This record gives sequence, C-alpha cells and structure tokens, in this order.
Amino acid sequence: MKFLATGLLLIVSLFSQAQKFAYVDSKYILSHIPEYQQAQAEVNKLSNQWQKDIENKYETIAKLETSLQAEKILLTDEMKQKREQEIEAKRQEAKDMQKAKFGINGELFKKREELVKPIQDQIYEAIQEVASTSALMVVFDKSSGSNMLYTNPKYDISDKVLKKMGLKPGETLDEEGGGEGGGEGEGESEEEGKKTDGKGDGGKNAAPPKGGERAPIKDK
Repeated sequence: MKFLATGLLLIVSLFSQAQKFAYVDSKYILSHIPEYQQAQAEVNKLSNQWQKDIENKYETIAKLETSLQAEKILLTDEMKQKREQEIEAKRQEAKDMQKAKFGINGELFKKREELVKPIQDQIYEAIQEVASTSALMVVFDKSSGSNMLYTNPKYDISDKVLKKMGLKPGETLDEEGGGEGGGEGEGESEEEGKKTDGKGDGGKNAAPPKGGERAPIKDK
C-alpha cells in the first residue's frame, strides 16, 4: 500500500512538472485568421508584380545584348562602347530595383511587417495570457523550430548561475570588455527577477528569450 501511494505521488509529481511546458502551432493558428490570409494575398500580389517587372527588365537587357552581338561587326568602337554602357546601365537599374523590392529591409519586407505584425501581436498577447493563467514555464512554437514564445521569469535561474560563478547579477560588461562584470556577488541584485517583456529579433542565432520575452512567430 505504501509502495502504491509512493508511486501515485511520483506520477502526480511528474504530471505536474510536465504541465509546466506547452507548445502552439503558429501555422495552424494563422490559418484560422482571415486578416492574415488577406495580408498574405496582398503581399503575394505585390511580390508577383515586382518580380514580373524585374524579369521584364532582364528580358529587355537580353534582347539588347543579342542585338549588339548581331550588329557588332557593323559598329565603330565608339558605337559599341555606347551600346555596352547603355546595357550595363539597364542591368544596374534592374539590380537596384531587385534590391529595393526584395532586399533586406526592402519594400516587400516592410509591407509584410506592416500587415502581419499586428496579427502576430494579437497571437503573442493571447499566448501570454493563456500561459500566465495556466502557470506555464515555457511555451514553444512547433512551426518555427521550437522557438520559445513565452517564458515565465519565475523559472529564470540566470542570476543564480552568475552568483554560483562568483559574478554579480545586474552588472554587465560594455562592448569593449570594460565595466564591472566580475567579482564576488553577495546578496540579491535589485534587478534580479525583473525582466522586460519584448519581441525577439527572429534570428536563429539569437539568445533564448529571458523571462517574459518572446521570439517571433514565423508567418508562412
């Protein structure tokens, strides 16, 4: 009987511990949001139009190059040079357009950010409310490589690890390696347990979010 009671207690304990972790499927959630579908349709429409415009520019360049090769023998050096410069100028124009539309922080990125970010914020707020009321430690996103979308600061032991290493929580090194990051740290830091709540940068190499922080939801 005693063994049975101990076994039941262990099972309850393990079940309770397991309940501190949860995951969401952001792709599944986004598929239920009409505003997201509309945003994706608008982004795709712009992307397809810009891609078509860029392809047309490169087709024009290809035709000019073919024409130049066919007429090259009839042209003077000055005329050939002028035609080549015109082709190169059009090629650079196409490259500039491609970068402006599809490059990092280009128009497509900004448009997607404008349309999708408000929807992501709604999801984040819902996740945070559900997680906090359910006393969860961590919520992962199944659709984005198990990124942590929510972490409870109650379970952040970073400061305890620093103190165990003889370092003082709350003090960080500056960019050039100066500052008072080392040394013996005794007592509780005023900043211990106080974590900010914000969005991650979405980078795969970013550090895991601290208490209350959240990684970006990948839009599909």
